[in-house]
Amino acid sequence: MKTLTTVAFAALILIGCTESTPQEKENSSKDMIEAPVAKKEPKELTTHGHTRNDPYYWMRLSDEQKNAETPDAQTQQVLDYLNAENDYRVEQMAHTEELQDKLYEEIVGRIKQTDMSVPTLVDGYYYYTRYEEGQDYAMYCRKKESLDNEEEIMLNGPEMAEGHSYFSIGGRAISTDNNLLAYGLDTVSRRKYTVHFKNLE
Repeated sequence: MKTLTTVAFAALILIGCTESTPQEKENSSKDMIEAPVAKKEPKELTTHGHTRNDPYYWMRLSDEQKNAETPDAQTQQVLDYLNAENDYRVEQMAHTEELQDKLYEEIVGRIKQTDMSVPTLVDGYYYYTRYEEGQDYAMYCRKKESLDNEEEIMLNGPEMAEGHSYFSIGGRAISTDNNLLAYGLDTVSRRKYTVHFKNLE
């Protein structure tokens, strides 16, 4: 065990001591994307008698701007900056892509992709959520009186999420007669859920 530890430590030292030649560093710096720098615009905000300056307030978008089909000038400036940040991140992390893929596969490989919650009996129905292999969103289901009975899919998460870049189902509630489902839905990543109702008959 001590031998393996010593060998591993020595290998790390050798890797850490490996340096690029001056020419390699120069070529690398020429090809690298410069880190984006957000512009600053003075903006004073006063709250409870205290005034502070927020030079990045221009990045704050209203819900109307975020949900607009066509971005206005301010929205486009914010998008351009965020895209530049993303491009810089991709460039800086490019040399780790193989490692990222390996780590992702290791993590996913340890997750039970067909997982199911413990069924809960409420007013004669067993309620539970389950995941199908390869899907990111849950199926919300129930069975009447017995777990051996036919499954009723109340909400098909994977199907509902199609076409949305963000998707989240919030709280759910069933009417006392078991025929009406109320649930919250957020598709804009604002944690503002729209309440929907579904007839389960």
